[in-house]
Amino acid sequence: MAQPPQPPPPSSRATATDWHAQELLLMHEVMRLVGRSLSPETVLREMLHLMSELLGLNRGRIVLREPESTQASIQHAYGLTAAECQRGQYALGEGITGRVLASGQAAIVQDIDHEPLFLFRSVQRAELPPETVAFIALPITANGQTLGVLACHRLRSRQRHLNDDLALLRVLATLAGQLLQLQQLVSEQTRQLEARNTQLARALQTQAARYGLIGSSPALLQALGELEQVSQASVSVLLLGESGTGKELFARAVHLASGRRDQPFIKVNCAAIPETLFESELFGHEKGAFTGAVAARPGWFEQADGGTLFLDEVGELPLGLQSKLLRTLQEGTLVRLGGRREQRVDVRLVAATHRDLSADVQAGRFRQDLYYRLNVIPIRLPSLRERREDIQALALHFVSRANQAHQRNVNLTPEALQALAQQDWPGNIRELGNFIERLVLLSGHSSVSQAQLLRLLRQSQSGAQADNTPALAPARAWPGRPADDAAPAPLVRDYQSTHAHPVAQLQEALQRHHGNQSRAAQSLGLTLRQFAYRLRKAGLR
Repeated sequence: MAQPPQPPPPSSRATATDWHAQELLLMHEVMRLVGRSLSPETVLREMLHLMSELLGLNRGRIVLREPESTQASIQHAYGLTAAECQRGQYALGEGITGRVLASGQAAIVQDIDHEPLFLFRSVQRAELPPETVAFIALPITANGQTLGVLACHRLRSRQRHLNDDLALLRVLATLAGQLLQLQQLVSEQTRQLEARNTQLARALQTQAARYGLIGSSPALLQALGELEQVSQASVSVLLLGESGTGKELFARAVHLASGRRDQPFIKVNCAAIPETLFESELFGHEKGAFTGAVAARPGWFEQADGGTLFLDEVGELPLGLQSKLLRTLQEGTLVRLGGRREQRVDVRLVAATHRDLSADVQAGRFRQDLYYRLNVIPIRLPSLRERREDIQALALHFVSRANQAHQRNVNLTPEALQALAQQDWPGNIRELGNFIERLVLLSGHSSVSQAQLLRLLRQSQSGAQADNTPALAPARAWPGRPADDAAPAPLVRDYQSTHAHPVAQLQEALQRHHGNQSRAAQSLGLTLRQFAYRLRKAGLR
């Protein structure tokens, strides 16, 4: 702000003309500020500054009531330290300031040393001039309500009429009340507009984001239709599809669409559980069942009793445990590891796999009877190649989420969105989401063009080829899956033993990627769940 012309400081020899000129200068500067900004913080603090410098009304402060409270505190001040402002807390009726708040009437203390109600709360007497000090406090009102108090110190030795100070302070208190009222109106209207925008956005996304599944392509709608048809039944559901197609979201959608929506939804990644712990994790164990079992622990089936249990990557279950899972599904009972008593459980099972279980059955890697038990209601989830019309909506969703998570403001041009829709995305939704997050973090522009997007995409693809990650094997074709010679073979991750990566290797990956678990997991050829499980087992999380 440009500095106003500085008149001579007020003194005992100042004439009435001098005081009048200073009043005009103060009002001119305050109104100039109001014309430039309606922010109370800017205007009120400069107003208190000019009151002190031009008129000798020192240590000005504005005390405001806290919403829905009987307490008030100093919100704006000039000539007070941060500690003094912090001490400026008043209840209604407490001291001179509290009485003005409660009554809405101005208060004038001619000599603070002889006023028993004066608290010296913000500024101690020793910090004030030794001569006689007066205190003036005026209510700040709006719509008949007292919002706060405008107060200041005044030396009695000043050769200026008290009535002149009171007249000016009343004008300034009125102006402060109007600014505060305007701020309240703007804040309320902003909140209403934000709420309205949120409602409209939700209304627009209702059809395209049912159960959190974004998209309106025929392939997705067909899968959703099948899901809703069987949601009220208690039969097992088997979700089939490539890695990264959103099986967990579909499993949660089955749960939310069913009558079990208010009961637990438990998700288990079978690929992340060591073979020696499978039985204990799924069915629980009794105290003393094995070394380290110092207490009984309910398994995932018991925790999901009455609700839904989601077994992700069910094809990774060991053969020895498949028979026990089959018995639990058929009879609705289980026996904890080390226990003898059967317990009845009511659990709806939703399983998912990226593997061709029918081929595994033929190869002897999966029990045929369990496969038939799981495959009561098979639902195939479409890959992104089969729902290209949903890629732009998914990309915008991931951009918005990444902007909020990382405090960025990155947008994609229409040409960039079209370029995304033309990619094959062998990793499907997971790959698209990871790429969008990388794009938001690495982009140096608020608007990403098609050329910038393709350049980063090429860098990501070349980096993935050069990375020493485990080899990826092509997935088997699903029965009934439409042939697509133009599309590359889908890729599935070769899941490894939980002991395949030493603790030092996990720590080094985390350090190399600055604590980002997603990128550290990718560098080791693991999913985020596998990486997080290994961290927990190593005591690093």
